[in-house]
Amino acid sequence: MASRILSGRYELLEKIGDGGMAVVYKGKDKLLNRFIAVKILRPEFTKDATFVENFKRESQAAAGLSHPNIVGVYDVGREGNINYIVMELIEGDTLNKIIEKEAPMDYRKVIDISKQVASALRIAHKNKIIHRDVKPHNIMVTNDGVVKLADFGIARAVNDATLSTGSKIVGSVHYFSPEQARGNYVDERSDIYSLGIVMYEMLTGKVPFDGDNPVTVALKHINEEITPPRELEPSIPPALERIVMKATSKFQTNRYANADELIQDLDNVSFVTQIAADSIFESTSVIEKRNKRKEDLEKDIEEVVEARERDRKKKRRKAILITSAIILLLAGLGGAYIAWQMGAFSSTKAAPDLMDKTYDEAVALAESEGFKVKKGKDIYSSEYAEGRICQQDPEPGVEMQKEGTITINVSKGNKEGLVPSLIGMQQEDVEAYLKSYGYELGNVNIITSHEKEGKVLEQEPVAGSTLDKESSVDIVVSDGKGKEKGIVPSVTRMSLEDAKKAIKAAGFKVGNITYDWDSSIGKGYVIYQQYQANSQLDKGTSIDLQVSSGPEPAPEIPDIFDDVDDDGGDNNDKDNNKDKDNDNG
Repeated sequence: MASRILSGRYELLEKIGDGGMAVVYKGKDKLLNRFIAVKILRPEFTKDATFVENFKRESQAAAGLSHPNIVGVYDVGREGNINYIVMELIEGDTLNKIIEKEAPMDYRKVIDISKQVASALRIAHKNKIIHRDVKPHNIMVTNDGVVKLADFGIARAVNDATLSTGSKIVGSVHYFSPEQARGNYVDERSDIYSLGIVMYEMLTGKVPFDGDNPVTVALKHINEEITPPRELEPSIPPALERIVMKATSKFQTNRYANADELIQDLDNVSFVTQIAADSIFESTSVIEKRNKRKEDLEKDIEEVVEARERDRKKKRRKAILITSAIILLLAGLGGAYIAWQMGAFSSTKAAPDLMDKTYDEAVALAESEGFKVKKGKDIYSSEYAEGRICQQDPEPGVEMQKEGTITINVSKGNKEGLVPSLIGMQQEDVEAYLKSYGYELGNVNIITSHEKEGKVLEQEPVAGSTLDKESSVDIVVSDGKGKEKGIVPSVTRMSLEDAKKAIKAAGFKVGNITYDWDSSIGKGYVIYQQYQANSQLDKGTSIDLQVSSGPEPAPEIPDIFDDVDDDGGDNNDKDNNKDKDNDNG
């Protein structure tokens, strides 16, 4: 590209990134003589005054953050209709690319990266800024291993992996929190949830929730439980798994209250795992010493036996006694070694399962296993009856120090007045289930759906709502006769090839493709789709597209000199004179 200078200072050198909302260029600050990154808002967004104002306000807020783990924003400006942000130029890869290459990643590297991202979030949260879109694509790792968090609400890609409410982008669907999915209040714990999902992906190579379309994934964040990462990758330390599960709790109150708490737990895991590694090394050294002692002893035995054999007649009785003693000694050593292998000399032991037991039963079982019990909180639980253990830390089966303490929480039973979730149940089971919570079944509306006949699709009030006892709950169930619906992806501003892939992946067909001139969207990119993005449509339906042919070319101007001869005369006049001469001849 021909270089261009913005505001007489920032020289654009080459394009290094291309998103749905902005284009990123490598540039040079001619005033400070340093390389920079310049992000320029696409022209089609400059017509939306609200969009531009948000772009400017949020980028200025990010510019106020100064931290080693945050991509620096140096300047925000406008020249003509060009809105731009000047940022720190990062030499390295996005975490997304690193995950593709290395996942499942070594847990120590995961801890290091997570602590650096959490440090960035800590400074942002202290400045009252919520990122709202923490994901591997927005996390850069420099060639020196320094992690940089970018895009504080500035440059979220507008595509089918992003959920929208009207024109407001609310986050990347695979990483955002349940409260974002519901459109509820978002705070710093929402960023911690997203970081927990990123940690999960680094450790396992997969995101916990995936689906054919954004809405499906969003509903999974709300309704489905996360598969513990150790089920996918058993080598993950249990303590690190507990951190991930706490960070990704569906309830904000159960997550880390702030980034400081998360960093402290990550530090603790690093310390404990290092001690464990040292212990393993020490245990290996002990075994080697014992084996050496055993080899030396066996060598001594051979020498003794040979000596006794040479003088067998004189000292036979004494040799027999010595040999017997040695055999007993070896047997003792062997037994001790086997006991050591079985854990008799180990300093740790698996925590017993105290779940669903009374407090007295839990104490008795724990003490019989050599552990102490500390009573934690009395909490509400819809899964365990009142008076039963509903939580324990460490969890059952987790290795812990012998004579260590297990903290237990006791169930207060189901919280009065909270509506249970009925989504996914069959209609015939709902009435009895509601009565167990003190509610009645209200209106039952049947709609056409591809879901199984009788499956509950909606409920009113929604799960978790406060409702007086003996009140009724309405449900909507499927008749099982409908065609399967799909969510129409947003393919405008995509290349035609990517748009075709997105349409097919969502379960639809590519319909008629037409072309038209367009100066705001590049050649080969979609400028119109037949059905509105995020609307529901029967799968298998064809979707027509209109694709940009680029800017309309200027009309060709005819060369007015083509019909004029070298002498300046008109060729037609010359022909006419020639005809007259012929007539006279």
